[in-house]
Amino acid sequence: MERQNEITIALAGNPNTGKSTLFNLLTGLKQHTGNWPGKTVIHAEGHFRHKEMSYRMIDLPGTYSLFSNSADEEVARNYIIFEKPAVTLVVLDSTSLERNLNLALQVIEMTSNVIVCLNLIDEARKKGIKIDEQLLSKKLGVPVLKISARNKEGITELLDAIIAMVNGEIQTTPIKVQYSKEIEEKVKQLEPKIKEIFHDEYPARWIALRLLDGDEGLINELKQRISAPNKRGLSHGPSLSVQV
Repeated sequence: MERQNEITIALAGNPNTGKSTLFNLLTGLKQHTGNWPGKTVIHAEGHFRHKEMSYRMIDLPGTYSLFSNSADEEVARNYIIFEKPAVTLVVLDSTSLERNLNLALQVIEMTSNVIVCLNLIDEARKKGIKIDEQLLSKKLGVPVLKISARNKEGITELLDAIIAMVNGEIQTTPIKVQYSKEIEEKVKQLEPKIKEIFHDEYPARWIALRLLDGDEGLINELKQRISAPNKRGLSHGPSLSVQV
């Protein structure tokens, strides 16, 4: 059960990146599991405090993408886009950075409140892998921190970065992935229509890309939210359709 005045943090990452190790380290025994509503996917939630602030952490299912190709991907995608956590931590395996960055880029397209955690940095050092986290941060446009959850390395710095982001002390400039000329032209056509319906409630560019990809799961979810009681001032005038 969500507590008042808690800051919600989502934890995303590929399987086997140490994401759950970080979750267990921060939440300890103050966690519980169950199933996501209507899903067989495990829901893990925990709580912790840092510098007089209370946090609620949601450990999202480990996934390689957020394209709604599985129940795990759909749960993780929907939570980030619709529940709007204050911060999304993307946990990457420092020894397999190239493979892991795909998920980070997808999350950054969905929300600007992202901190990238280069976990297993101790294993990377053993393998002679050197990562310039400042350069990577500059390219991604979001904070990038080296950590080792199992060795408790970099955890204080991570928690301080979370506080700074929540307090608006960190300004992100997320990378904008450029697609083919044809796709970019269609995105430009769709964005005004999406904004007319959802205003600034959801990222119009990301929704346009998902519509162009024929993401039926997202389309159905959006239709339900349009037809639901208008609690957030969403326009119920134009219908949601793709004609480009």
